[in-house]
Amino acid sequence: MASYHSISLHNTINLPHVKPNSGLPSKLRPNLSHSMQPRRIKASVVAQSQPYWRAIESEIDTFLDKSIPVRHPEAVFEPMRHLTFAAPRTAASALCVAACELVGGDRSHAMAAAAAVHLVHAAAYAHEHLPLTDRPRPEAEHKYGPNIELLTGDGIVPFGFELLSRSVGPARPERILRVMIEISRAGGSKGIIDGLYKEEEIVDQNSRFEFIEYVCKKKYGEIHACAAASGAILGGGSDGDIQKLWNFGLYAGTVRGLLERKGGVEIENIVRKLRDLALKELEGFHGKKNVEIFSSLVAEPSLCSA
Repeated sequence: MASYHSISLHNTINLPHVKPNSGLPSKLRPNLSHSMQPRRIKASVVAQSQPYWRAIESEIDTFLDKSIPVRHPEAVFEPMRHLTFAAPRTAASALCVAACELVGGDRSHAMAAAAAVHLVHAAAYAHEHLPLTDRPRPEAEHKYGPNIELLTGDGIVPFGFELLSRSVGPARPERILRVMIEISRAGGSKGIIDGLYKEEEIVDQNSRFEFIEYVCKKKYGEIHACAAASGAILGGGSDGDIQKLWNFGLYAGTVRGLLERKGGVEIENIVRKLRDLALKELEGFHGKKNVEIFSSLVAEPSLCSA
C-alpha cells in the first residue's frame, strides 16, 4: 500500500511527522533568495470557480442532512446534527469531491468520504471551542453544555467512518480502507490534534513565523491533503496523481490557515512560496477538466472577494 506522507513543505528540508512529546523541527525556513517568479492566478478563474465549489458544498450538505436525521435516541442525534452543521465550512470536504472528479471518478463515489472529512473537522471544532479553560477563544454559541459537546464530538468521528464503510458499493473495499487510514491520520495525533496541542504555545502574532506555519500545516494542511488524496483514491487515480493531489492539499490547506492570521512580511513570503508549490503540483494535470478551478483555493483574498 502506497504512502503519501513523505513530503516536506520546503524543498531544502525534510519535515518528518513529529512524534508525541518530541521537539519541533529546529528550522522550517525556506530559501527564498532564488525563488522563481510567483505564479499568477487569474481573477476570472476565481470568479468562475465559485459556482462549482458552491454546488459541491450543497451536495455534501444534502448528504449530511440525509445521513444525520434526528432519530432515536434524540439525546444523541440532536446534538450530533447541531454540531455537524454549526462547524464553519472548510474547503477540505469539497476538495475531496473535486479531486475524485479530476482523476476521472464520479463525484458520488467521494461523497461519503467528503462527509467524513467534514465530521472530523466538526468534532475538532467542537472540542477546540469547549468553554473549559481560560485560553482565549473566538466567541462561539453553545446550544449544549460542555459535557454534551465533548461526548458528542467524540461520537461524530466514528460515525464518519460508519458512513464510509456503508459506501463500499460504488468503490472497491481496499480503496475505502486506504481512505479510512488517510482520514484517521489527518484527524489524529499526527494531524489536527497535534496542531491544536502545539497552538497552545502560540502567544501572539509575533510568535516565530515558522512555528505558526507548523501549526497551520497540522490544523489545516493535513486535513486538506487527506481530503484531496482520498478523493483521488476513490476516483481511481494513479499513485502519482494521488501523491500530487496530497501535496497540493497540504500546501493549499496550510495557505488557507495562514491567511486566517494577520502576519507580517515573513508570513506573506511563506504564503507566496506555498502558493507556488501548490500550483506547481497542478501542472501534472494540465488539460484535464476543472484543473484551473483548483488554483482558486490558494488565491489571494482580494481575488476571492472581487
